[in-house]
Amino acid sequence: MSVKKESNKKKKLKKKKQFFNKKILIVFVCIFSVLFCGGLFQLIFFPRLSLKGEKTVVLNYKEKYVEKGYLAHHFGKDLTNDVKVKGKVRTNKLGTYQIEYRVGKGFFSRKVVRTVEVRDEEKPKLEIDTKDIYLCPGDEIVPEKVKAFDNYDGDISKKVKSVISKDHSSITYMVTDKSGNTKKVSKKIIFKDIEAPKLTLNGGEILYYYLGDEFSDPSVTITDNCDSKLESNLKVDGNVDMNQVGEYVLVYHVEDKAGNKGEVKRTVKINERTKNGTIYLTFDDGPQSGTTDVILDILKEEGVKATFFVTNKGPDELIKREYDEGHTVALHTATHDYSIVYASGESYFEDLYSVQERVKRITGYESKIIRFPGGSSNTVSRKYTPGIMSYLTTEVQNRGFRYYDWNLSSGDAAGGSPTSDQIYNNVVGSLSHDRMNMVLMHDIKTYTRDALKRIIQYGKENGYRFEAITMDTEMVTQRVNN
Repeated sequence: MSVKKESNKKKKLKKKKQFFNKKILIVFVCIFSVLFCGGLFQLIFFPRLSLKGEKTVVLNYKEKYVEKGYLAHHFGKDLTNDVKVKGKVRTNKLGTYQIEYRVGKGFFSRKVVRTVEVRDEEKPKLEIDTKDIYLCPGDEIVPEKVKAFDNYDGDISKKVKSVISKDHSSITYMVTDKSGNTKKVSKKIIFKDIEAPKLTLNGGEILYYYLGDEFSDPSVTITDNCDSKLESNLKVDGNVDMNQVGEYVLVYHVEDKAGNKGEVKRTVKINERTKNGTIYLTFDDGPQSGTTDVILDILKEEGVKATFFVTNKGPDELIKREYDEGHTVALHTATHDYSIVYASGESYFEDLYSVQERVKRITGYESKIIRFPGGSSNTVSRKYTPGIMSYLTTEVQNRGFRYYDWNLSSGDAAGGSPTSDQIYNNVVGSLSHDRMNMVLMHDIKTYTRDALKRIIQYGKENGYRFEAITMDTEMVTQRVNN
């Protein structure tokens, strides 16, 4: 190829390049013109609309959405009040929501969109005690049953996992919700016995005896988290003199192999037996207006103290008056419904504690003197729970109560309508100077009310003394038949 041809070729390439560059320049100028004119067009004919706050907002589940607001104007004119907002955010449901803001009319309107994302970013909660775990040496590590709750998923206890460290020094509980939020709780594991043995008194915390009785210590039951058969380590401090009236304290204590010491105390009361010829006037089933209040008037006039086995019926003020005037407010039953009272041991105590709470609310006194509905010898309880009286007569004493039956009945609870003369004769005809006389009466009976004064006067004239039951009074009990 000659030098001349080579030169012509270069000239042609240069011209083509220049032409191409001109075309690019022309295209660029056209695009810029369009954009400029379009922007200028929008500036002139379209309103301006801007959002306050972020265009994308992230909220946690159930977190309240607060609108940050917006601004709209056109050539200095405020159009904010003309903005129309469309869209709703439901923060009780996860998802992405869009709120559309528009101002202007038809083609000459402007739209802006705000995106709101509702997420579950809260970790689940583990219902667990975070204290260190102490185990007996050699014990197997058994993971706890841990409950877990999530703000969105609800109960996720089934998802809880536990991981024991390789050296058995810790255990970690973890749970993850559907949104991927994970909660972990770790607890140290220490193989050391730090728990003292537990001593449980057999029988009540207070035992009642009388001069001349034979004392038999019911002792205690010992339980320990690590050791068994600690009975040989049991020691008892204190002594009881059955020939001397007084209160004696016995202290039971035991030590386990790790050196932990357990202790429990019991009081033993030695009293004189109730003097023969004492009359205990006891009234069941009250209080009741029209009878109990009159009975209280008679007792006050005669200077005699009595015992009222109350229920949940009747006016509070009569129970308050009984207590304030020095009588013993004892417990009978809340309902006096045998089908409820003797349905089970649990049902009995629920009924008993109900009337006990009433008395305490009214008087501030926690009474522990009781009388079973129907007495401890009742057989009606067989219909509901065979053997329940055998259980209850022991268990009430284990719980610190004293129960009192009667050895003399006024007959005022029998069928028919006895007269006050019959009630009087039933009582005075059965009194004896050779025993304590625990008299069963009912302060809801008018004929008992009307016979009371004569009964008291007879007792005084014939050398009897009247007393109210206390916790030290010797229990009068009947034979248990169920």
